[in-house]
Amino acid sequence: YQKCPATGGVVISANLPEIKNRPGVLDAFILAGNGNAAELMPGVAIIAKDTWSAFQARKTLRIEWDETAAAKDSWAESLKSAAAAIAAQQGSVVAESGDVATAFSNAWTTVESVYRYHFVSHAQLEPQSCTAWCHDGIVEIWSPTQTPGRGIQGVASTLGIAADRVVVHQSRAGGGFGRRLVNDSMCETAAIAKQCGRPVKLTWSREDEMAHDFYRAGGFHAFKAAIGADRKLTAWQNQFVTFSADGQKPVSGGSLAASDFPARHVPNFRLLQKLLPWLTPCGAWRAPGANVFGFVQQSFLHEISVAAQRDHLEFLLEVLANGKWPGDPNVLNPERAISVTRLVAEKAGWGRIMPKGFGLGLAFHFSLAGHVAEVAEVSVSHDRKLRVHKVTVASDVGQIINMSGAEHQAQGSVMDGLSTMLALKVTHEYGRVQQTNFDQYPLLRIPNAPRVDVHFLQSSYPPTGLGEPMLPPLAPAVCNAIYAATGHRIRTLPISEEGFHV
Repeated sequence: YQKCPATGGVVISANLPEIKNRPGVLDAFILAGNGNAAELMPGVAIIAKDTWSAFQARKTLRIEWDETAAAKDSWAESLKSAAAAIAAQQGSVVAESGDVATAFSNAWTTVESVYRYHFVSHAQLEPQSCTAWCHDGIVEIWSPTQTPGRGIQGVASTLGIAADRVVVHQSRAGGGFGRRLVNDSMCETAAIAKQCGRPVKLTWSREDEMAHDFYRAGGFHAFKAAIGADRKLTAWQNQFVTFSADGQKPVSGGSLAASDFPARHVPNFRLLQKLLPWLTPCGAWRAPGANVFGFVQQSFLHEISVAAQRDHLEFLLEVLANGKWPGDPNVLNPERAISVTRLVAEKAGWGRIMPKGFGLGLAFHFSLAGHVAEVAEVSVSHDRKLRVHKVTVASDVGQIINMSGAEHQAQGSVMDGLSTMLALKVTHEYGRVQQTNFDQYPLLRIPNAPRVDVHFLQSSYPPTGLGEPMLPPLAPAVCNAIYAATGHRIRTLPISEEGFHV
């Protein structure tokens, strides 16, 4: 199923007679779509006897698109817009407590930095796929979806039928990480099956997957912090530049909560938000929001401890201890946070003298009701070749029943976080993604995988998820370790943007 490379494009015409005459092709037709990127966008369907014939016919497909209302998103232009917004100190106040201005005026010193991170793709190894059959008044579907209930509603909406006429068989998935929360491939398959009147299996290519993902949102953070005469953190300001499709609310994954760290842990706090236009769909990506907020918050916190001339472990524990816990298990609990941070420092040997070119980095993050701290041990050569030797993980995620499964989740999260922070990015120009396959989106290879040492604090708190909260502390732990090894402060993800490589 061929859609416009820029979200929102509409089919004007296509060389359908030529396509129908291709070997193995049974039919080809245009679907108008319903304008909902999560359901059915306009495109051209090719029905063939086998996948090979369909893909070969697609190579000769020529479509004229009307892109009047299509996305014109540009990362290059967003860089300029974000820089201008930060320079002009634009942004509405989302949260404010204490007296930030006075704290900055009375500061012993202040620290200011701008961080940024790119959009990324889910890149699950199995591209989107689905099988649909319209028969006997129902639509029967086989799909590796993460949300079968939502898929039923989407198909019903797309076809204009009652939800009880849709039957979904949920199959195993070759990776999801949030991508299969959206059921656009399911809706496409159902619409094609209804149009052609026979069972249909839809298979996306890797190029489809890269071009039509629901991406993790990029973003920018201009931080300013105040340090008092006692070398303690007294004020924190975050000017957050994010993206919006409607000018009213951030895109999925691009929203920073007013209560997010360190709102409850610093006496004077201000969060500003500026929205930039963006029409290309964004969506949940493993540990939504936290996957990038952990990087910027914990990296900048390390900058502050360095400026305060404090040991980072001591400084981090002090900031965590300043928080007030309301008794809600879904809110950062300082006692649990301190416990995992002390544990990871002990297990990793924090404070030991490292050889030249080696460094230890520490980070903590709370997300999805999980308290997680990590220490990365790295070495960096003169040409910025990075080797992550070991990552130590300590967490409190409540009661754990399957310890082996929990350990594997932690290890997988570290590997995914490392892979993404090293070199993964997608850039858009004129609404089109510039990266098309894994040669331009290089995933972590086995020789570069570190040892991962996992520790759990068993507690009586209710169990939480394990597939996500282990990922956010990885990037800041590694970047803080790089600073310890080289003195270079990384403020951009992926770190390949700053010349580091494996």
